[in-house]
Amino acid sequence: MIQNIKVSIVQTSLFWENTDKNIENFTSIISGLKNKTDLVVLPEMFTTGFSMNSEKLAETINGKSVNFMIDAAKQNNVSLVGSLIIKENNKYFNKLLFVNPDGKIYDYNKRHLFRMANEHNYYSQGNKELIVDFKGWHIKPLVCYDLRFPVWARNKNNYDILIYIANWPERRSYAWKTLLRARAIENQSYVVGVNRVGTDQNNIIYSGDSAVINPYGEEITDIKPHENKTQTIELSYKNLLEFRESFPVGKDADNFKILDL
Repeated sequence: MIQNIKVSIVQTSLFWENTDKNIENFTSIISGLKNKTDLVVLPEMFTTGFSMNSEKLAETINGKSVNFMIDAAKQNNVSLVGSLIIKENNKYFNKLLFVNPDGKIYDYNKRHLFRMANEHNYYSQGNKELIVDFKGWHIKPLVCYDLRFPVWARNKNNYDILIYIANWPERRSYAWKTLLRARAIENQSYVVGVNRVGTDQNNIIYSGDSAVINPYGEEITDIKPHENKTQTIELSYKNLLEFRESFPVGKDADNFKILDL
């Protein structure tokens, strides 16, 4: 039987375009979770904030921030999820990384780029989904604006946990909270949503509203808005299977293909 896992969500403020200070902050946070959790979820662009200064801030996959994730995962025996500004083949990506303690890295390039902030003018679009096999669980990680597009997140009976990492402004927090619940209910999966707090250099306020939602659509965490806090929650695989078996919505789901991949 697949065992329960512990997931830690990190809701924190970010230092604008300051990789060193952000790494220092997350080093402290992650070290405090050693031997207490399996998976630590960090916000979108966790070393820079949601910056369009991609040319200046981009690192390579062998750069400081990726090496930080590798070292932190190994030293604390946890897996880490977060996104960084990465340059590959002369293109810039908002790249989500899923890093295991053994150094194995999975990556996903954000598909839906937030045009209202001109993200599509500074970053290239991803076109491949990622599903990670993690201790027998199947996890699909996505990034921020992806939350608004349910087709891209649709569960084809191929994942158990949906993760969203974000820099999602307070003024649209109602949408964030509502859509997290919707994705959990329609996909019969756990949903983990991690968003930053604080105010960035563009005077955009972030309230966090980070949460773990169970397959019923119920929030099972209690982090408050604007709170710098990390919370760890245990997810039950047995409860997930029992719910899906007792209420098999997936058997009536529509089949479809995304044609532009």
